[in-house]
Amino acid sequence: MPADPGLAELAPDQRLRRLELTVTRRLNGLLHGQYRGLLPGPGSEPAGSREYRPGEDEVRRMDWAVTARTAVPHVRQVDADRELTTWLLVDASASMEFGTADLDKRELAVAAVAAIGFLTAGVGNRLGAQVLRADGVRRFPARTGRTHLLGLLRALLAAPRATGPGDRPGRMPSVGVSVPVGPPELTDGLAALHRVANRRGLVVVVSDFLDGLPDDPGEPPPWERTLRRLAARHQVLAIEVTDPRELELPDVGLITLVDPETGRRREVCTSDRRLRERYAEAAAAQRDQVHQALRRSAATHLALRTDRDWSADIVRHVHAQRRLAAAPAGVARGGAA
Repeated sequence: MPADPGLAELAPDQRLRRLELTVTRRLNGLLHGQYRGLLPGPGSEPAGSREYRPGEDEVRRMDWAVTARTAVPHVRQVDADRELTTWLLVDASASMEFGTADLDKRELAVAAVAAIGFLTAGVGNRLGAQVLRADGVRRFPARTGRTHLLGLLRALLAAPRATGPGDRPGRMPSVGVSVPVGPPELTDGLAALHRVANRRGLVVVVSDFLDGLPDDPGEPPPWERTLRRLAARHQVLAIEVTDPRELELPDVGLITLVDPETGRRREVCTSDRRLRERYAEAAAAQRDQVHQALRRSAATHLALRTDRDWSADIVRHVHAQRRLAAAPAGVARGGAA
């Protein structure tokens, strides 16, 4: 019996049907209920107060009336809005065109967008997006309906892929002296999203977050400040997409590594154990740098890998967020300890 084809081997419409079935069968029943989507709130309908949790709650949500009455810090709780506007920023740049498992990073990003779209779809809920592609930014206004979501997913699947450093927009051409306008960066996409997302809602950023990452771990990446501004007004979910080969090198002899953003090539002998160890250490430090930047930005972090079951990872993440939101303050502090 032939093996079941992978997502990347299917035609675009077949991939969309497969994604929709996965979300409907595996995620929808587990995550929906009383207008709860990917994150537990926030909203605008009052739902009481609970004790403040240091390091977890935002001071701007402090309920000063209850705090003064009880002499114990409390924060306001709110129910999720019944009409949710979700804004997506999807990274479809050259660094996302990599994968050594069942999916490449771009395919995984499409799967994440499908999960968000199908799970937040509802009466009155709207979905808008900005896609950072090799040929520029593709914008989708916030609209309702399954047809709108499927159009966004088709555009992600059909986004042009970089074929080489000379053919990529924004890179120095191999012949001639003119330099075209550079491709959109994550910082630019976040700034544009901040301008259009006027109403408080959910902002989801899907990327590997490698854009502009400085060599100095103590220096913040250029997108951190803009992401923090978005988190001050919206609920922000940062979906980090990675591949296992970005974290460690296998022992496969001499290979040629290519930087997808610049086209630079370098031959590396992976048989060198010390080199593989240094690579793993540098990769771990790089991912920690991203994680710390996301944490400082007050964004909720969801890590997805191309070699893992992305639907199971989303379910685990949402359940963990809900348990944290619903747990009494004492229990939450005890668990953290």
